Amino acid sequence: MKYAISPPPQVSVTVRDSDSHFPVRRVYCVGRNYEAHAREMGKDPTREAPFIFQKPADAVVVSGSVIEYPPQTRNLHHEIEWVVAIGKGGFNISTDSALQHVFGYAVGLDLTRRDLQFAARDAGCPWEWGKAFDKSAPCSDIVTASAIGHPSQGRIWLSVNGVTRQDADISQLIWSVPEIIAFISSSMILQPGDLVFTGTPSGVGPLVAGDVVAGGVDGIGSVGITMAPTAAQ
Repeated sequence: MKYAISPPPQVSVTVRDSDSHFPVRRVYCVGRNYEAHAREMGKDPTREAPFIFQKPADAVVVSGSVIEYPPQTRNLHHEIEWVVAIGKGGFNISTDSALQHVFGYAVGLDLTRRDLQFAARDAGCPWEWGKAFDKSAPCSDIVTASAIGHPSQGRIWLSVNGVTRQDADISQLIWSVPEIIAFISSSMILQPGDLVFTGTPSGVGPLVAGDVVAGGVDGIGSVGITMAPTAAQ
């Protein structure tokens, strides 16, 4: 096929203990999926339909990246998340069969321009300007489900400059991984290469240039970034 311009490179995530890469197609994110975080965002932590938004595939960057503080914000926040990598596509997937569609698991950061997110929320507008910016989805390597099974519990944590800010357990998800997969696939076809960020626990907070961020999920992996000044500075 002849293209009018050079196509962008395929975004991918490394697979642990393998020389292969996981190609990223879409990035789905679940909002307010831990009760304590829903409360700190001023929302009632009920089991209404999950709140889903997306980030572009090229928002994904590897763990260890140095990330420039993004423009147009004075309130960049960290959100540590358990990430699900889809290896088998499907539509209207049942909760009973959902885990058969999981390739593996990773740990990610949902970086958020909180001031822009809140401005959009209060105006009844989409969240993309606060959520879907460049390098807003750092991600660890993926560990396959064939290697570790399908975890249902484990500590999820994040520290900034060695000080713990987020500390919870993935068992505290309001909507479980099978329920999230079933819900998303009831609206659109999940495909191999999709990543699902499952939500963040309480303790989200601001980042500034120079901050060293580290986080992880026990039994799955860890992710880390260093914040640099805005490129224009």
